[in-house]
Amino acid sequence: MESVTQVTDFATYGLTSALRFLPLRPKSQGNWQQAAMLRLTQPQKRSAAVRKRHGSMRKLLRSRFSMTSIPPNSSPELDAVAASLTAESTESSLSADQYKRKMARRKEVQQQRLAERTAEKGLIIVHTGNGKGKTTAALGMVLRSLGHGYRVAIIQFIKGAWEPAEKAVFDKWADQLDFHALGEGFTWETQDRDRDIAKATAAWDMALTYLRNPAYRTILLDEVNIALKHGFLTVDQILAGLAEKSPDTHVILTGRGAPPALIEQADLVTEMKLIKHPFREQGVKAQPGIEF
Repeated sequence: MESVTQVTDFATYGLTSALRFLPLRPKSQGNWQQAAMLRLTQPQKRSAAVRKRHGSMRKLLRSRFSMTSIPPNSSPELDAVAASLTAESTESSLSADQYKRKMARRKEVQQQRLAERTAEKGLIIVHTGNGKGKTTAALGMVLRSLGHGYRVAIIQFIKGAWEPAEKAVFDKWADQLDFHALGEGFTWETQDRDRDIAKATAAWDMALTYLRNPAYRTILLDEVNIALKHGFLTVDQILAGLAEKSPDTHVILTGRGAPPALIEQADLVTEMKLIKHPFREQGVKAQPGIEF
């Protein structure tokens, strides 16, 4: 995509005549090129006839000079424009034609955003926060990975005292998935800090064997943040282990209370925010299919 400077270069090629189509002339001769471009590429509230003339002029200029519209081609600016266009498209006052033009512009911006983003890498992903859904979202990523034929490992640091329903489902992918529920339940159930530390350490040692194995594309360390929060493991241990992973391996770390150092190291961080929960507001117990 041409920059603003490149776009305005073709003004010397005959854009002077385009000013005839504009409802207002710029106040000073020095900025007439920029003003012309802004008026032609950023439609405002105008009469249908004026909008039609401007639309025709934009098509002519783009076809003749291979022009793509403003904004500049840096990713943050394109992201901001995409968000703005999406917000504007929800305005109920838009006519069908206005909506169509905004969506066409939104598609153009999206294509530019996708064209700029070509890198691939194994991601460090953190799901944290006090809201429900951290493990659930991670299991969705696991399913996607299995659907692509990737090898996956799940190590559960807290769960283990009960048989999680997801384990029964994932048995269908036994040739692709290694599933280890190595915890013994919530800390208020175990009531033995030394044993909790030993269990978390054993789970982490197993996790390291998968992190060091490039055959595994996705690794889920479920509730490892809880082990960090209670001091069963150290964040330095986790960061050192993540540094050993294959460049193409995705690692998902779940659990509330993710430490700042882990968040800083991560590529993708999502915080689940608690708004309402039936256990608190309605006294509804944990139910199969929802909590386990």
